[in-house]
Amino acid sequence: MKILVVGGGGREHALVWKLSQSPKVEKIFCASGNAGISQIAQCVDMGDSVFESLAHFAEENGIDLTVVGPEVPLVKGIVDYFQERELPIFGPTRQAAQIEGSKCFAKEFMARHDIPTAAFQNFDNPDDAIDYIKTLGAPVVIKADGLAAGKGSIVCPTVEEAFGAVKAAMIDERFGPAGREIVIEEFLEGEEASVFALTDGQDFINLAPAQDHKPIFDGDKGPNTGGMGAYAPAPLVHPLLMKQIEHEIIEATIQGMNQEGREYRGMLYCGLMITPEGLKVVEFNCRFGDPETQAVLPLMGEDLLDLLLASVDGNIKEWKAKSDPGMGEEKSAVCVVLASGGYPGGYQKGKEITGLEKVESGTLIFHAGTRWDGSRILTNGGRVLGVTVVGDDLESAIKRVYQEISKIQFENMYYRKDIGLKGLKR
Repeated sequence: MKILVVGGGGREHALVWKLSQSPKVEKIFCASGNAGISQIAQCVDMGDSVFESLAHFAEENGIDLTVVGPEVPLVKGIVDYFQERELPIFGPTRQAAQIEGSKCFAKEFMARHDIPTAAFQNFDNPDDAIDYIKTLGAPVVIKADGLAAGKGSIVCPTVEEAFGAVKAAMIDERFGPAGREIVIEEFLEGEEASVFALTDGQDFINLAPAQDHKPIFDGDKGPNTGGMGAYAPAPLVHPLLMKQIEHEIIEATIQGMNQEGREYRGMLYCGLMITPEGLKVVEFNCRFGDPETQAVLPLMGEDLLDLLLASVDGNIKEWKAKSDPGMGEEKSAVCVVLASGGYPGGYQKGKEITGLEKVESGTLIFHAGTRWDGSRILTNGGRVLGVTVVGDDLESAIKRVYQEISKIQFENMYYRKDIGLKGLKR
C-alpha cells in the first residue's frame, strides 16, 4: 500500500515511523514532513490545509490511505473533501471534529449527554465574562473557543489574572479569531491523564493511557505549551478506572455524536482530570496527541495500519474479535521534548543540532521543528525534537532518556527535567 501522512511534527514522525514497520506498506509520502521524516518517507512540499493539492496528489500517486496528523485540516473538513472524491482517509469529518474545533460546542455537548466535566459558562461578550468572574471568584480557567495550538487554556489563580485573560483573548485577540468566544470554567484539582480511543463510529480500541506535561517549567509551572513530554502507560489509569472511562466517557461520546448526526470515526483523544470528586473531561481532541503519540506508539505490538483501516472500513468489532490489541502495558515509554529557548513565546530558528549520531541504538528521536539545509539539521520550530526511550519499567526509561538527551545540543535548548516523575510516585 501507498500511504500519505499529512503534517510535519513529532506526532507525524511517530506515525510515519510506526506505519513504515507494516509489511503491507510499500511507500510513505508526507506533506510536508521535516528533516527526520525525510529519512524514512518521501516529503512533499505542500501545506497541510491545501485540500485540492493533497487530493490531487493522492489520486495521481495511487494513495491507498491518507492519515491526517494535525487538528487544523480535520476541523476545516479535509476528510469530507477526500470522501466526496472517494479517497480513503483516516480521521473524523468536519462536523465530528468540532469536538476539538470549538470548546464551546464540546462543553455544551458534554452537558447534553451527561458526560462529566467542569462547571462552565460560554461567552461572546467580554463585559458579560467579567461580570461572571466577579460572581464566580478564583481560581478559574479561561479557554479560547477555537484552535490555539495547545496554548488557549489559561489557568487564573486570581480574579485580576482572569480579567487579564479575558482581555487578552477577546479584546487584544491574542489567539486571533479563536478567542472571540471563550469558556470560563471551574478550576479542577487533580491529576491529568490522556486516553486514546480509536473508533469506527460504533466500536473502539484503546491505546495505552498516557500522561502529558503541558506547562513549560518543572513542577507544572508557567504557561501552557503544546506539550513538553509524556510517558505511557500512566499508572494513574488503572484497569478499574479505564472501565469507567470507557463507559462514562468514550461510549457516551460516540453514542452522543451518533445521536446528533455527527458519526465519529478516527482517533478520539480524551484529556481527563482525576479529581477527589471523580472523573472529569478537560478536553477532547480529534486526533492523535502530541507528544503522547511519541510515547504510546513505541509500546504498540500491533500493526498500526490494521487499526487505521479498521476505523476507516467500519470493522473494528471484527478486528477485535480475531486479534488481541496488545497495547504494550508490560513496558514503559518516556518522551521528553527538546524546545527552543523562549518557547512558548518568541524564539529563534536556524540553530544547528549536534550529537544526534551519538545516541544509543534503540533511542527514538522524533523530529518536530527541524529542517535540513543540505548539510546540517537545523531548528525550525518551538518544539524541536522528542527523545523517546522504551524501558522494562518507568524508572529505567526515565533514567535512560535523560542520559541520551545529554548527548544532544543546540543553542538555547530547553527541556523539562521531571517528565514521568508523577508516575514514579504511584
